[in-house]
Amino acid sequence: MKLHIVIVEQDETRAKLVIDSLHPLGHQVTVIGEAAGLARRVRGIAPDIVLIDMANPSRDTLEEMALASGPLDRPVAFFVDRTDRDLTQQAIEAGVSAYVVDGLQPDRVATVMDAAIARFQMFRRMRTELETTRRALEERKLIDRAKGILMKARGISEEDAYALLRKTAMDQGRKVAEVASALVTAAGLLS
Repeated sequence: MKLHIVIVEQDETRAKLVIDSLHPLGHQVTVIGEAAGLARRVRGIAPDIVLIDMANPSRDTLEEMALASGPLDRPVAFFVDRTDRDLTQQAIEAGVSAYVVDGLQPDRVATVMDAAIARFQMFRRMRTELETTRRALEERKLIDRAKGILMKARGISEEDAYALLRKTAMDQGRKVAEVASALVTAAGLLS
């Protein structure tokens, strides 16, 4: 698969080495030479992955670079010459897909890129599953509240309350959670 890659590298010679290492793979490469306006430029380019090379990142610079390059939108691989435990932890917490100490070495770029993409996709799936689970739990709570309202108002069992919610949803061509939400909202207005 051919990718559009953004390389954030101030040193033109190092950037050229990376471009040359990626050239045989047929990827499209864009180099950004300075961090100023990085977020806007990365959004405008909309690459598949961002590779950032920094010799000695500070905590603030690391976080700014990671967030500017959109680690929740695309894989980001950071290459640093030196680090410490706190910087590594901060990079991971910022959502960086790969954090490589010992600098950007052209012969390792493709392998690191593949690992960063795989890790990013795994975390994206996990975020999606977590959001789906949260939404289902919220819907479940809403449905339970609506059943409670119906049970109290009509003096019916929990099974009958759910059946009534379900029938109403089917009759209106809506989801059970939507009907439950409307009922909870209406009950809140009436009390």
